[in-house]
Amino acid sequence: MEDELRPEYDFAQMAGGIRGKYVEQYRTQTNLVRLDPDVAQAFPNDEAVNEALRLLIQIAQRQQHH
Repeated sequence: MEDELRPEYDFAQMAGGIRGKYVEQYRTQTNLVRLDPDVAQAFPNDEAVNEALRLLIQIAQRQQHH
């Protein structure tokens, strides 16, 4: 395995870091959803997913009013 770190990275100067310091904050403030591979293939990006879901919400709301 080749060392790909840049020479300017000096881990000796980075002492004192706390592993997982923000993990709980990250978990509570994100809304990531994992898509199954077959579903992900249908959407090129997050905007496409949001657009499709908004359309589905509109359709469902119209169905409730009828």
